[in-house]
This record gives sequence, C-alpha cells and structure tokens, in this order.
Amino acid sequence: MENKETEILETAERMIQEGGYNAFSFREIAKAVGIKSSSVHYHYPTKADLGVAVASYYTDKFIAHLGDPVDLMAVGKDPIRQYVAAFRDAFIKDRRMCLCGLLGAEVKGLPNSVAAQTKLFFVRNIEWLTHAYEQQGHTTDARDNALRTLSILEGAMIVSNALDDVDVFYDTLKHFDETR
Repeated sequence: MENKETEILETAERMIQEGGYNAFSFREIAKAVGIKSSSVHYHYPTKADLGVAVASYYTDKFIAHLGDPVDLMAVGKDPIRQYVAAFRDAFIKDRRMCLCGLLGAEVKGLPNSVAAQTKLFFVRNIEWLTHAYEQQGHTTDARDNALRTLSILEGAMIVSNALDDVDVFYDTLKHFDETR
C-alpha cells in the first residue's frame, strides 16, 4: 500500500473514532494529509468505498496485532489477557474508541458495504476469541465466552466515553481478573 493511501486510511480512521462515520469528509482528509481532495477520490471514489477500506484496514491491523492464540500460549501468554490489553491500550493509552464499535452503533444508517465490513470485524473477533477460549480448555462454552468478552469490552468503552469517566473502563477490566 502506498504511503499516501495509508495516511488517508489512518486519517479517516482517527476522524471516525472521534466522531463517527459522518465526522469525515474527503476535503478534511485531503487537508490533513496534504493532498487534493481529488487524490482521495482517486483511491476511494465514494465515501462508502473509503469506509469499507478503513474498516477492513482497522480489522486486519487489530487481528494481526493480537497474533495467534496458539502462538501466544506457546510463549506463556494468556490470549484473553492479550485481547483485553489491546482494548485497554487503545482506549487508555491512545485515547481512541474501537472504530468498528462506533460503526456498529451506527450500522443501521451506514451504507450496506460499510455495514458488512463492520460486521466482519465482529465475526473475526468472535472467531479469534472462540479459538483462544478453546485453547484454554473451554470447549463447550468458548463461543459464549467470546461473545461475552467482546460485548463487555465494547460496552465498557461506550459507557466510559459517554460518562467521560475512564474509571468505568478500569472497573470493568477487573471483571476479567476476577473470572480468570
């Protein structure tokens, strides 16, 4: 992927994380990246095309950052703790909401292609978590645990952000220490 194309995706990602799908325009992205609006359109003809690309880029980056649960366990790391840490780092260190969590909240008002790509984030995360729980011996309830973990973390981000109280997120993370 070209440098400018990556800059476009990362700029759009940040703008969506700060204000949702309707919080960005091609003109604003072009200005932030230092290119003409027509250059953004060259890579992404429509806003929906850009939305799909951003959600796909974010999903791939997130899953790649997690690594494989089997590999994590092989080096003595708990994949669920690694997953929780990824959310914690994004929200606490980077001060960013989960991009697809935000898009998920808006899914009924998104173009179908963006909604489908957003859904794929959740599908891939549930698959990753299910695999992680299975590796830890949770063979009968792995998918339920995966759904619960993802829902708790996404919900904690939203509630903490809405209340402008980071302690809500921290308090929620204690749940994972108590249930492990």
